[in-house]
Amino acid sequence: MKIGVSLYSFHGYAADDSLGIKGCIDKAKEFGCEGVDFVEFGAGLTQDQYLAKAKEYGDYCKEKGVEAVCFCVGSDFLNRDPDAEVERVKGLVDVAVALGAKCMRHDATPGYPNTVKTLRSFDAVLPRLAKAYREVTQYAKQFGLKTCIENHGFFAQDPDRVEKLINAVGDENFGALVDIGNFACADADHAYAVGVMAPYAIHALAKDFHKLPGTAPAPGEGWFMSRGGNYLRGSIIGHGNVPVKQCIGILQRAGYEGYLMIEFEGMEDPLKGIRIGADNLRRFLNA
Repeated sequence: MKIGVSLYSFHGYAADDSLGIKGCIDKAKEFGCEGVDFVEFGAGLTQDQYLAKAKEYGDYCKEKGVEAVCFCVGSDFLNRDPDAEVERVKGLVDVAVALGAKCMRHDATPGYPNTVKTLRSFDAVLPRLAKAYREVTQYAKQFGLKTCIENHGFFAQDPDRVEKLINAVGDENFGALVDIGNFACADADHAYAVGVMAPYAIHALAKDFHKLPGTAPAPGEGWFMSRGGNYLRGSIIGHGNVPVKQCIGILQRAGYEGYLMIEFEGMEDPLKGIRIGADNLRRFLNA
């Protein structure tokens, strides 16, 4: 596996008045990362401007010898008009292609609004989600771009739900972005969950969390609650409670040979958190 980092991990450093995206790419290279994941950066841009900026960033990656691996974007096929949302996401596929990315992750939905009191199950909306994902991935296929869903957002986070969606889409161009840490948000056992998802892995994220049971006193600032009411706080990889090394082994045994991207959500300075996380990942992979 190769080690990379999501530009999301740099947080405020990616802003134009700080390092900016190009400066974060430089830092990724400095920390020994071979690739980067991009997140949406097109606020206020026309589509033509977005495509031009994406090509600029993609060319900069090539210049620095860092691969543009995945473009990670939001989408919601439940609470927005699904046909219009599919067309919007296809426009983001074009941006991913301009970046030179190998894959694009887009969301399913954050779930039903609280005003809906019936037919709230995942299965009830599965056909709608699968149809939308299928249309997007079939569009992306012509460009040699794979698409995937990440286990996040609470609603489509459980390994069994994500597996069900991938099989409902039924296209080899579509698979999973396996986020090792995110299964904590759905209170799923990490090793079990990665074992379920590993055969579908197109891309993977390494993430760690500090965990406390929901029966403990509220730990205060920086913590949030899982779906089941347990406390979580982002951690430097190797400092938290997620069995990251074990999960990497599960991916390897399943034949996954792609990137393992650092996604840092801790309270420490991002540059420090990413650097230490990259060092720890290298140790885990070489152990």
